[in-house]
Order: sequence, then structure tokens, then C-alpha cells
Amino acid sequence: MKLDKLVGERFKEKPSDCVVESHALMMRGGYMKDVAKGIYSQFTPLKRICQKIEAIIREEMDAIDGQEVLFPVALPASLWDESGRYESVGSELLRFTDRNGSKMVLGMTHEEAAVQLVRDYAKSYNSYPFMIYQIQTKFRDEARPRAGLIRVREFTMKDAYSFHTSQEDLEQYYDKCHKAYERIYARAGIPEVVSVKSDSGMMGGNVSHEFMLLTPIGEDSIVICNECDYRANMEAAENIVENETEAMQELTKVHTPEMHTIEQVCEFLHVDAKKSMKAVVYQRNSDDKYILIFVRGDLEINETKLTNYLGCDVHPAVITEESGIQAGFIGPVNQNADCIVLFDRSLKGTTNLVCGANEVDYHYTGLNMEREFPDAEYVDLAKVVEGGICPCCGKKSLTISRGIEVGNIFQLGTKYTKTMNMTYVDKDGISKNPIMGCYGIGVGRMAASICEAHHDDYGPIWPMSIAPWQVHICAMNLDKEGVREVADTLYENLQNAGVEVIYDDRSVSAGNKFSDADLLGVPVRVVVSPRNLKESAVEITTRDKSVKEMVPVTEALEFVKNLRAEMFAAIEAKVEPYK
Repeated sequence: MKLDKLVGERFKEKPSDCVVESHALMMRGGYMKDVAKGIYSQFTPLKRICQKIEAIIREEMDAIDGQEVLFPVALPASLWDESGRYESVGSELLRFTDRNGSKMVLGMTHEEAAVQLVRDYAKSYNSYPFMIYQIQTKFRDEARPRAGLIRVREFTMKDAYSFHTSQEDLEQYYDKCHKAYERIYARAGIPEVVSVKSDSGMMGGNVSHEFMLLTPIGEDSIVICNECDYRANMEAAENIVENETEAMQELTKVHTPEMHTIEQVCEFLHVDAKKSMKAVVYQRNSDDKYILIFVRGDLEINETKLTNYLGCDVHPAVITEESGIQAGFIGPVNQNADCIVLFDRSLKGTTNLVCGANEVDYHYTGLNMEREFPDAEYVDLAKVVEGGICPCCGKKSLTISRGIEVGNIFQLGTKYTKTMNMTYVDKDGISKNPIMGCYGIGVGRMAASICEAHHDDYGPIWPMSIAPWQVHICAMNLDKEGVREVADTLYENLQNAGVEVIYDDRSVSAGNKFSDADLLGVPVRVVVSPRNLKESAVEITTRDKSVKEMVPVTEALEFVKNLRAEMFAAIEAKVEPYK
């Protein structure tokens, strides 16, 4: 490929609307162009990167007996009606009506299409297990697309669906797919990706994991134990606290004038927030029923845990006079409002707490949960905090990091096969619903995440396995004796040897050539210049600056081929073999 024929512009200025480096570098480097909010066209460099990621994914999916299929982008709403998701999924699902008046959707995920494809085929237990997968365009009408390809509306995704006749078989295949995902990320040059326990969300199912690339710009909070292998998304992390036991005090009402917040009350009464109880109020979306949650004063409510427990969506409450809830002074004692009352697990066994008295300017001190509320049921609804107790090893060793989700896997169970009436006849003659697993990877998001993990101030540093080209030839002063001849010959020989080459033979300054080379991020760079040729050599460097050698012209081809092989081998060395 000649660089002067490469469609797309490269420029120095960082676009003002780019909040993360991958977005800025991919816009500056001529990788993509925005078409609409959260929708991008891909230029050749990004398309080549994504094709290589897809090739790795295909090889790993085929290695675990996956069969590639292709589902439509536009789907009839009737399929989503069958599963119940047409109404339950929010506005992220793009709904429309075609010219015949039929309701349609743009697929944001394809569980329904997968079931529809195979439910007439897989009528006997002899057909199981099997896995089908696709790499396809999807559309999610994201309310706040951001960070370039990391959160978009239109995207390319590999999604796979496995079908089983037993939970044990699903679990075995789930573990096999987990291993395949680890291999995919390692082969793509990001072996540092970790899997974390996650919330299944709208996908359903009881067990799910997300694969996270830990980075400060990540939009997800990841809870990690430094003493064991426990890792979980904040939405799924179990919160465990220790509460000090003290001699019980009397429940006493005290005057707390104009003290509306837990911080104000604790400062006024000279108590630690851990010795207080605060109230958080939500309302159900369906009927605006008030939900009153009491939690230890130093903790926050995890809304995902709350909605999972309730089985419905909620929103922060608008407290009216008619509600009977005394905002700023809410407490559990003599609470007579018409609402659902929940106690967070952090309150179990607590003594001598400060809490609201349901009366303006008054709070209680000396609240004892077991004495005042002996029949209370406790639910884990709070967010984990830094230094919290690990639910796995029991040590106070939890840390919170940020991460980008680059893949997810779910044990779906029979959520879709049951609602869509997919059945098979088991060997005992009984009709049953098959059990499903689901496995997704966003291709564009993965490319952007690799850029986040591997870049410097000048551009991306693409791993050899997914780089748009493997070698970048920069020829300087081509009008000088020997330069074009050496560069052209090396370009031709490398191509004949099966090496992917981008060749810059433009009549522009060295600064422009090196700037463009940095933005393209090709792993190996060969500089052909009059100064180097005086020594009958070319300069060969790597984009990550780990190699810089003057190599005789006659040895340049073999040196580049060997260097490329070494870089591939370094990546493969981090790929765990299948057992």
C-alpha cells in the first residue's frame, strides 16, 4: 500500500469533542469519521484492524466447535414480543414501522433470532449441544454515546449462543468459552484483560462475567481483591461490613435544628457516620410506589442491586406532603408512610445508631436494630467501598479500579427458550426447554480499547497481531541517489515474502512522514535515507522504541522478517494453550 493513495487525512490538532485518547488518536490518524452521534464510518486502517480482530475471534470460536451464521439487522417486533422484551427493554431498542405497517426493530442483541433460527431444527436431544455465532452490525439507541468507539449507537459485534440439555453441560461449555475469550484478548495484544463477576441486566440469567481492560478512563467500576482472585463489577459486588458492638443505650429523641443531611447531623451530634442510619427514597416506575431504604450512614445504595431485588425499575423519589414521608428527618421508628421499607445488610447487628425521628428538627440516638426491629429482614443493597471486606477471602483488601468492558458471557438458562416455546424431546420421551448460554465481544470497542492500552503522546502502538500493516517504510529525499531504488526493492521483496507493508514515498518533510507513521502505529518502521545509505544501511525501529538498529541493506529483508516473527512469538507466549 502506498501512503499517498491511502484515503483519509491525518492531522496534529486534537478534536475538541474527544474525551479519551483512543478517540482523539483514531480521529487524528484517519481511522474513522463521524456520520452522526455515536455512528462512524471506518477508513482502511481501522477496517484492517477490525478484520484481524474478527479473524482471531473466528479462529477461537471455531476451535470450540462454534458454527458461524448470520442474523438479520432488522427484525420483526413479533420475535421480541415472544420473549417479552419488546415492551420490557427501554428506548435503547430502536423500534420502527415498515411500509406495510409491520412493527420492526433494529437488533441490539440477537437471542430471539438465535432461538428462531434453530428451534425447528433442534427437536431431539441428539442435536445437542451446539453453538452458533455471528459477527454482525447492531444498533443500540444509546442516550449518551461517548469516547469514540467505546460507547456508540451502531457497532459490530460477535455474539454467540450455545444450547444445552443440562446445566452441567452449559457450565462446562461456559468455562471453555471463558478460556477462549482469554486467548482472544491475549492474541490481540491485551493479555491484561481480567474477567469479573457481573450483573446480567436485561440479558437475564443467573451467572455472568464481564471481561474488563483496567484503565482510568473506563466507565465501569471494578472491585478487586489484592489478596485473592475475587473480582466483580461494582453492580454485582457483595458488600460486607463489620459493626462494632457496644453496651446498648436508651432510644432518645434529640433536637437537631435545621440538620437535614447525615453529614450535618453527625457533625452536630459528634458521631461517626458509621454510627448513623440514613434513608434513601425511590419510587417504582410502574406506579410511583415509594421505596424507603435504610442503610448505614457512610454507605451508598447500589441501584442495580435494588432493581434486581425488586424485579422492577425505579427512580429517585419526589417526596410530596401527601406521602407522609418527612424529608430530611426520615427514620424507621414510627414510620407510618405508605411505602415499601427495606433494611440494608450493613445495619445488621448495629447498636446506638443515630437516625431520623420522622419529625422536623428531631433525630433519635441509641437505636438498636435487634431491639427495635427484631423481625427485620436484611438485603445487600449497598455499594462496596475501598478497603472493604472481600467476600471470598474475608480480608479487608478490596480496591476499586476503572475498566472498559471488552466482552461478556452469560448463562441464560431457559429465559428465551421457554418464552419462545423452543422444546426438544429428551431420551426419556419428555419435552423440555433447552438451556442457553450467550457470549459477546464488541469488535470496534475492542480496537479502541487496545489503542487505550497501547499508545503514547504521538499515536497508537498497535500489537503485531492486529496492526493495520506490519511494516512502515519511510523513504527520505527520494531524489537523492539510491534512496528510491533501495526503498522500492525492499517494498517489493517484503510484499513477496508475505509481509504487509505501507510505503511512504511522498515528497513531504521528514517531520510529516514520522508524524504520520506515529499516528498509523505500525509495529516496525524502516527508514531509508541518504545518510543511512552512506553506510549501506537502513534504520529499523519498532513503534514501541524497544528496537533501534542500523541494518545493512542486504540483510534488511531477513532482519524485518525475523523481527516480525519475534513480535508474534512474544504475543503467543502470553496465550494460554487449551488443555
